[in-house]
Order: sequence, then structure tokens, then C-alpha cells
Amino acid sequence: MEKSCERALEIGLPAIAFTEHADWAIVHKGQHPVDIEGYLDAVERCRVKYTGLRILTGVELGEPHWFPEETARVLASGPLDQVLGSIHSIHWLDGATLDASQFRGRESIDFPAAVREYFAEVVLMLESDQPFETLAHIDYPKRYWLDGVAPYREQDYEDEIRAVLKAAARTGRVLEVNTTRGEVLCPDITVVRWWRELGGQAVQYGSDAHQPDKVAAGFKVATQMVESAGFKPARDPVSVWRR
Repeated sequence: MEKSCERALEIGLPAIAFTEHADWAIVHKGQHPVDIEGYLDAVERCRVKYTGLRILTGVELGEPHWFPEETARVLASGPLDQVLGSIHSIHWLDGATLDASQFRGRESIDFPAAVREYFAEVVLMLESDQPFETLAHIDYPKRYWLDGVAPYREQDYEDEIRAVLKAAARTGRVLEVNTTRGEVLCPDITVVRWWRELGGQAVQYGSDAHQPDKVAAGFKVATQMVESAGFKPARDPVSVWRR
């Protein structure tokens, strides 16, 4: 966190938000649920040390509708400035829980069917009563697309994506544009335009940095994209654009 704060100051950011993962669908070796008390303590130490930087707290709730009790405990642990909801995993036909990064390594998996199941799970999360403001990386499987096949195209999943966007707009959520550490926009301008068309009111973006040198990577491209889709900067300096 300290190195990320130093990087934020170095590149002139007015603020940084640490949206720590709160995941309970443990599908990768080394994963573990969030230590929210330790996290908040670390943020407070950074606030004391870096007084020239606005440091926001936050969590990214993974599949919160699968884990309502665990989610409630995290949200009750202390004040959080940013609460994101995200889907990383689905329950597949054979009963396995698969992260979207694992789709391409699964033998004989129907990849397009798995992606459609992913979008259906996002709708279920949005229509649950879980209290999160921002929908994170709506098209997360795009990061892990199969090699040797036609590229990912938003239009191939338009019906599913529009269903997600309608649910997000209806429930008053903010759409995140995730810059994936400067590598790929999740989603791209096609989806952001659909979002505005379907009544979406705001867009927020983050670099999903995971390491200090990637803080704010891709923000310039994201800014150009959301503004070209018709959104304007909000007064809040934390990368929020509104209609």
C-alpha cells in the first residue's frame, strides 16, 4: 500500500482507493478471505504517512449473493468508501466452481456457454439484495479468451450484456471500466454506449493495479473512451463520470 501511495503522488493523482478483494469462492491456490481489520489498519497507517493524498477504503465483493453472511460481516467491520460487486466464478454443469480464468483450461468446456452463464450470474448478483454501488469488470472472461479462436466480440453476447446493463441501471449501480493494469478495457466503448442508451447514469474506472507500478495504468485511454460515449467528469475526483 505504501508503494502504491508513493506511485499515486509521483504521477499526480489526487486520491487512491484500495478496493481489497473479499472473496469466499476459493478456486485458486493461495487465495484466502479478506482480513478486513488488518486492511483498515494498514489504510490508516498510510493516511497518517501520506497526508497529501486522499486515501479511500473499499472492498470488491466476489459473488456476495452466494455468501450473504460473510459479506454482511465485512461490511459491518468499518466504514468503507467504495463497495464493488463482482463475479469471478460460476457453478458449472459438473458441479465445479470455476473462475473465468479457468474456462480455457477446462477440457471439453463449451466456452461460449460458460461465458453466457457468467453474464447470467452477474444478473443474479445485481438482482440480489447485496449492498454494493459499483459493478466491477462486467466482461471479466474477456481477459482470458481462448487462443486460436475468433476474438471476443461484444456483439456476440449483446443480449446477455444488455440484460446485465438493464439490471444495473434499474438498481442504480455505477458501471466500472476496468483498465486491467493498462492492458485491456473491461468493458470497451460498445458496452459503455449501450450503458448510456439503457439509462446508466455513471461510470467509474480503476486500474485493478495489484502492484504499485500499475496504479492508474490505462486511465488516459479510459477517460477518452467514457467521454466519447457521452459521460462528463463529476465533481468527485475519484474517476467518476456522469451523464
